[in-house]
Amino acid sequence: MSFTSPIERVEAPGAGDERTALGASLDFLRATMLRKMEGLSDEDLRRAVAPSGLSLLGLVKHLTEDEHAWFAMTFARTGEGYISFIEDDPESDMRAAPDETTEALVARYLEACERSRRIVAEAASLDERVPNERRGEVDLRFIMIHMIEEYARHAGHADLIRELIDGSTGL
Repeated sequence: MSFTSPIERVEAPGAGDERTALGASLDFLRATMLRKMEGLSDEDLRRAVAPSGLSLLGLVKHLTEDEHAWFAMTFARTGEGYISFIEDDPESDMRAAPDETTEALVARYLEACERSRRIVAEAASLDERVPNERRGEVDLRFIMIHMIEEYARHAGHADLIRELIDGSTGL
């Protein structure tokens, strides 16, 4: 059985207010990650292509953690801990464990993305600031731009992984 993305990838509009433009760009990249998995078997989704264990499904797991860490933990300050990151194993959120199903990891990813959208929608302004250990404080605009950067970086990884698996490019 091959993977089919449960969401459609929609191009971001060419013009719009800042919140809409950032949100649409982020959503395009969110959908791109799942599109890179289209048509692959579970075995291929888990296939490690680097000594670190990097795989398409591992990237989805990692991005789920990023969504949760930046939007829920950092911005909304929910008081929750990490989903799958383990301090003693800094790459733990980049590997799909054998007992983690593709369906469960994708569902958790989609839930994290939806929660992030709600957090952004409920924020009074992109200028709203929260404390941050590394930078002193960050605003929601920074978090959204950072997440676009993070997705763009990992979409590039996904491009290479997919090409190594079956030669597909430009999905």
